[in-house]
Parts: sequence; structure tokens; C-alpha cells
Amino acid sequence: MKLLFLGDVMGRAGRNAISGQLAKLRADWGLDFVVVNGENASSGAGLTMAHSKALLEAGADVVTLGDHAFDQKDMLSFIDKEPRILRPLNFSKTAPGKGARVYQDHRGRKVLVTQVLGQVFMKRPFDDPFSAVLQVMRAHPLGGQVQAAILDIHCEATSEKMAMGHWCDGHMSLVVGTHTHVPTADTMILPGGTAFQSDAGMCGDYNSVIGMQKDEPMRRFITGMPGGRFEPAGGEATLSGVYVETDDKTGKALVVKAIRVGGRLAQSTPLS
Repeated sequence: MKLLFLGDVMGRAGRNAISGQLAKLRADWGLDFVVVNGENASSGAGLTMAHSKALLEAGADVVTLGDHAFDQKDMLSFIDKEPRILRPLNFSKTAPGKGARVYQDHRGRKVLVTQVLGQVFMKRPFDDPFSAVLQVMRAHPLGGQVQAAILDIHCEATSEKMAMGHWCDGHMSLVVGTHTHVPTADTMILPGGTAFQSDAGMCGDYNSVIGMQKDEPMRRFITGMPGGRFEPAGGEATLSGVYVETDDKTGKALVVKAIRVGGRLAQSTPLS
């Protein structure tokens, strides 16, 4: 199976890049299943119903969220109506929606998608992500009930993301980090057959400070004082993510490649 995961969609620039390019990438690369993190797609904070529909219509099979899952209030009611949107597994127990679901690709093969929030350096104390993921893996064994499995770990610390990768090794097709908006250079297949990258990066304008227009973040770093609101940068976006090919019998990764398409970063595709 050919899988694509795209990192945090950042504002209008990220949404436009998804809408303008994802359908062509699906065709050119023969993709079977696409997961997009939509955590920052609406003004850099959360995801609206309208923008989630646009990402799904553009070619995403599943949209994951993150710690800003319900910053846009209409998501509180919409997420229960749209099973293709996932909030974090270890979010509040009273939160609407689900943190893990099994989907099917166009050939009927089953794909587990789940997301958890990390705990290190995060502003809120979330439930233990490791035990939460363990329950999901036990319920949906890779190569048995599902032909592929993808975990989006949304957190700050690369150490926590790496630990999660090793915790899931052999039980997930892909473990990939989101949240920091910077693609890491540790793309690899772990010893047990799980593809891993500490952070997928963002789908947004990299002529920015992690996707935000530069002036306000720089002012706060230099003076310690706010001068206005953070606003997403609006230049040409780079689509950043991870491409994986898996063995249908085992669900384990055979090929993994960091993806960067368009914008300012050095380009990388499955064909290059």
C-alpha cells in the first residue's frame, strides 16, 4: 500500500497548497491512502467545518487534529458528524469525536489511523499517550485486522516522539510527529518494520516563524512584549510530510521517504 502523511496545514497558504496539489500527487504517485494534519488550517489555530470539508474534498482520506482541536467552536458539533476527522486519543474523556478509527482504501484494505498528544513541554497535562496507544494496537493487530496503521504523535519533544516510535515498532506502519512545524532529518524504518520521522513539518509558508508572519514573533522574542496577534504567513507553501510503501501481508514498511513539494525548502518526492 502507498501511504502519504502530510504535516500541519498552516492557514490559507497551506490550505491552498493542499487544494491545488494533492489530487495530482495522488495520481502521479499512485497513492492509496492520505492522512493530513489539519491542526492549524484555520487562521493558524484549529480547524473549521468549512476548511475540514475543503481538505477532504481535495483528497485527504483522514484529517487529524491536535491540542487546538476545538479552538474553532463549530468543530465541537461537526466532528461527531464526520468520521474522517480524528481528535487526539488521550484528549479529555468528555470531548466529542474519536481518537482512532479503521478506514478502507479504494481496494477495501483496512487502515487504522490514530493520534495522541504528548506530555513533555505541552501546556496541558494530557493522559498517558503510551498506554492509550497500546490499547489501540492490541485491539487492531497489524497484519491481522488491519493491513496498515498510522500514528500521528502531536507533541513538542523529539525524545518523546522517538520513544513512541520504538514503543510502536512492529505494530504500526508509520509513526510520525507533528506540532513543531519543522521537518526532521531522521526518516527511517525502525528494526521492527515501522517507518518513523520525528516531525513531518508543516504545509505552509516557510518564509516565516513556524508558519506565522515574522514581525510579531520576532518582536516578542526581542522585547518580551506582544504588539499584536499572530497571523499566518501567506506566501507559497511547501507540502511537507512522509511517504511510505507497506507490505499488505504484514503491514510493515518497505520504503519511507521524506516529502517536500513546492515553496522554499529543498524538494523531495518518492520519484527523486
